[in-house]
Amino acid sequence: MAKPAVVVVGADKGGVGKTTVSRTLLDYFSANNVPTRAFDTESPRGTLKRFHPDITEIVDMTTTSDQMKIFDTLNATSPSVTVIDVRAGLLSPALASLRDIGFLDAAKAGQITFAVFHILGPSIASLDEIAETAGFMTGAKYFLVKNFINDTQFFQWDQATYNSYFHRIKDATELTIPKLNEMAYEQVEVSSVPFLKFVANKGINDDAANYSFVLRGYVRHWLANVWSEFDRIRLTDIVGSKPTARNSEK
Repeated sequence: MAKPAVVVVGADKGGVGKTTVSRTLLDYFSANNVPTRAFDTESPRGTLKRFHPDITEIVDMTTTSDQMKIFDTLNATSPSVTVIDVRAGLLSPALASLRDIGFLDAAKAGQITFAVFHILGPSIASLDEIAETAGFMTGAKYFLVKNFINDTQFFQWDQATYNSYFHRIKDATELTIPKLNEMAYEQVEVSSVPFLKFVANKGINDDAANYSFVLRGYVRHWLANVWSEFDRIRLTDIVGSKPTARNSEK
């Protein structure tokens, strides 16, 4: 049996679009036939669960009982990948909890595959976040994500300052999530369906929908660009899944 894989998506700052990135990951794994489950830590009301209700459970990651729901079940035969959407402001505390329960040691020992998608904001505060999380990244695949979905304008950091932060973590990899047309993004939000279903013109229960051809085209093009970033880092290989024919019409 392949070892379990855990993907944490988060930031210590709110409003950077971390749940959007989690949604693209779930769509990507679905299209590549990778069995996946998700935990939404926006307790008691979750945003991720609204778009992926069948595979998402809302938890409070600060409680021991809900930590057990996530990590005591990792060795189940299926699904093989667990995506955790960490609520705003809790990335560093969540990583500290993973250290305290021995999860980080298990990842370092190669018993668990661990990846962190750290969603950056445009300010110097996001660089400070990297310093905060650097101590937790031993044994993890660490991805620094510039997310333009909210029309974020990343200023050009001074190169020396930029390097002093980004080089603190060995093998950190940068990813870019491009901007999606505003009207297309809003329509997906209103429809409360995964991006993949919106493109396929399907409702949450796979019933036929009547979404705009134009807006579906924008989402299709954008999603392809996001997935090209995931392909570039060989994400399916990282989580230990054998490549299969991609299904883009789920």
